[in-house]
Amino acid sequence: MVTNGQLVKEAYHLNALDLLDEINWFEKVLQTRLKLHYGEETDFESINQILPPDYSDRESVYFEFIRFYQLTSSERLVLILAMLPHIFPQILDVFFNKGQLKDRGNTEFGGLKGTSHSGFLPTGETVLFLLAGNDLGKRFKVQQLFDTEHLFKIHNILWLGSSPANEPVFSGQLLINDEYVDLFTGGKLRKPSFSMDFPAKRITTTLDWEDLVLDRHTSQQLAEIKIWLEHGSKLMNEWGMKKQLKPGYKALFHGPPGTGKTLTAALFGKLAGVDVYRVDLSMVVSKYIGETEKNLEKVFTKAEHKSWILFFDEADALFGKRTSISDAHDKYANQEIAYLLQRLEDYNGLVILSSNMRSNVDEAFGRRLQSVIHFPVPKSHERTLLWQQSFSTQSSFSEDVNLDLIAEKFELAGGSIINVVQYASLMALSRNENIIRQSDILEGIRKEFRKEGKTV
Repeated sequence: MVTNGQLVKEAYHLNALDLLDEINWFEKVLQTRLKLHYGEETDFESINQILPPDYSDRESVYFEFIRFYQLTSSERLVLILAMLPHIFPQILDVFFNKGQLKDRGNTEFGGLKGTSHSGFLPTGETVLFLLAGNDLGKRFKVQQLFDTEHLFKIHNILWLGSSPANEPVFSGQLLINDEYVDLFTGGKLRKPSFSMDFPAKRITTTLDWEDLVLDRHTSQQLAEIKIWLEHGSKLMNEWGMKKQLKPGYKALFHGPPGTGKTLTAALFGKLAGVDVYRVDLSMVVSKYIGETEKNLEKVFTKAEHKSWILFFDEADALFGKRTSISDAHDKYANQEIAYLLQRLEDYNGLVILSSNMRSNVDEAFGRRLQSVIHFPVPKSHERTLLWQQSFSTQSSFSEDVNLDLIAEKFELAGGSIINVVQYASLMALSRNENIIRQSDILEGIRKEFRKEGKTV
């Protein structure tokens, strides 16, 4: 048995103590199941006689989770079994010790051996053995724990990995979402790291809505999304509109680069107190059949039930117009569209597609959007405001600087104006002064125009 003496108190969270009780209960159940299986003497006729720890007065995140979902004893045993390879793998070594053959374990135990992990990795068969033994009726009932309607699947808590072709489904590895491992051990969820397994980057901003300069019509359209972020949950739940309305909110932002589309997405996250992730489509879109859907599924699976805002920048690559069907690849492209449409409709958070041009986005997606919002190049008076608020308060202007005239003469988006401000400010610092000169502003503007093949 595991003892409290094995814990260094100052190094462990409250979760460790409660998980320890759950592990000890699990181990008692496992030892009893093995004794019953081998006909050995035991104090119990059934594992159901071994009561789980009472969680009514426990304060750990783990037992809060158990209490919230009112998990049964069987569900708790499956949950802790999935956790053990991550927190106390040696408990499962008993399956190796009980194996009667050297080159393989007992069939009824299931289990796998990892590439690097030398311990026993439970499978669906391990779950069936633990909870039902050789009772076929009970085994069929236990299988329901992995149904698509079960909370384990609905909330992406745990599941069975894919089994090799033509092998039984329950030979798949028992897997737990690593976010729940983080939650039950550390008490909080880690932010996902940008990788091939999660091709999206979290975006934030230090700016506020007052720093976003947009025309009146665009601002009015964005106000509808603000209202949804505040009242969407009440609309669906308290007003009972789940039958009539699709979950979530989908919007298209279109307009030239630098007009505030990405900043707006970040500000929505700040307003709602949720994370915003920009999906890296270069890592999502694949020329290989089925790979795009798999890559995108990684993002949606992580994002579900967290209210994250998903921002698809340059969305044309994924949601752009398709050509007519002429060969087998076009057939698979249509399947890809069907998958994307379904995934968009099912997501219960805010999804923002961003494109330089409205016409680039496929109409099939356009019909699923609640808002299509144009971000135009700012007009003269809006550019004046952008120039005025972009420079540091630690700087001042030379006498020849006329921001009103510059704003009127040069049509620049907000992103380009920021680039010019940075250039002119750095030039001032290079002279060991804080004076912004007209000549530096104009040179910065020339640089921006040259990017677009224009001349001043």
